[in-house]
Amino acid sequence: QVQLAESGGGSVQAGGSLRLSCTVSRYTGERYYSAWFRQAPAKEREGVAFIDINGHTNHMSSVQGRFTISRDNASGTLYLQMNDLKPEDTAMYYCAARERYSRYLWRSSDYTYWGQGTQVTVSS
Repeated sequence: QVQLAESGGGSVQAGGSLRLSCTVSRYTGERYYSAWFRQAPAKEREGVAFIDINGHTNHMSSVQGRFTISRDNASGTLYLQMNDLKPEDTAMYYCAARERYSRYLWRSSDYTYWGQGTQVTVSS
């Protein structure tokens, strides 16, 4: 059973940077469709960034140019580099992965594997 574990969250001031990591247990070289989601208090979970099995990426419009998703194919570790953080980026961040193609990038029900989340807090 694949397990995901996020790390790298924390508290920063606006304009700061963080890099989130998502490690994959029992990784044996499979390529997953992977994504980062976030959920702020009293808000719905939303997709932030996506990377497909060939390394093609998509980012939600509000983070384009500030956030970058990437993956180390040797270890399977997923990353989210977050620069120029804003208070509205405050949320719990989750990584997720699935084996199958979907025409939806960030439909939560398509994702099989989820991490436990890591908190990001940005103060003004």
